[in-house]
This record gives sequence, structure tokens and C-alpha cells, in this order.
Amino acid sequence: MKLKYTILYVDDVEATLVFYERAFGLERGMLHPSGDYGELATGATTLSFSSRRLMRELGKAPAAPDAKAPTFEIAFETGDVPAAYARAVAAGARPVQEPREEPWGQTTSYVADADGYLVEICSPVTPQA
Repeated sequence: MKLKYTILYVDDVEATLVFYERAFGLERGMLHPSGDYGELATGATTLSFSSRRLMRELGKAPAAPDAKAPTFEIAFETGDVPAAYARAVAAGARPVQEPREEPWGQTTSYVADADGYLVEICSPVTPQA
């Protein structure tokens, strides 16, 4: 088996795609003609979005995300965490944690996306000295 995609439930799929394109520089993979499903090209595993409306039609009851009490996070790795963090905030992401150096040798920062999902912006983990 392989991990194919992660789907986040949002109110407006197209607006969410636009946000991720602007905030994180990601490219759109596709938007279904219905507007209820879309994907970002993120490598072997796709970051996808489905409308909450569609999920309710399918008998699901998606909960609203809460960046202060997350059940998971999305992480984007970059060589320039401060610049990526600033870009995300300028595009409308809500600051959660400014970039900082962690004891395990990684730079991390956090924002909440336009829908309230927690997003980590981090450097690669480096081996300890």
C-alpha cells in the first residue's frame, strides 16, 4: 500500500486551493467541475480538499478544525522557514508560532490556514552533533 492523498474538509474548495497556491506556492492539480473536490500537486501524496456540503450529502458530519486544539497538522518543509512563514502570513494565514530553532536541530513555525487547519512550516531535521 501507499499513502495516496489526505483530504481536508472545507467550505469552499476553490478558495482553499487559491489560498494554498498564494500562501505556500503550491500548484493546483485539479478542481472537479462540481467545485466539491480539488487537489494540490504535492509530490507522490496529494493534498486534497472536499466540500463539507458534499460530505454531509454522503452521510458524514465533518468537524470544524481548531488550530489551538488540533487533531493533526500538515507540514511543509523548506530551506527558508522565516521567508515561507512571512509569505503564508502575508497571504492571510493566521500566525500561531513564529519561526524558532528547536533542540533537535530543526527550525519550526506554525500558522492556521484560511479554514483553521494547523500548518507547520519547517526545515529538514538535521542530525544532532
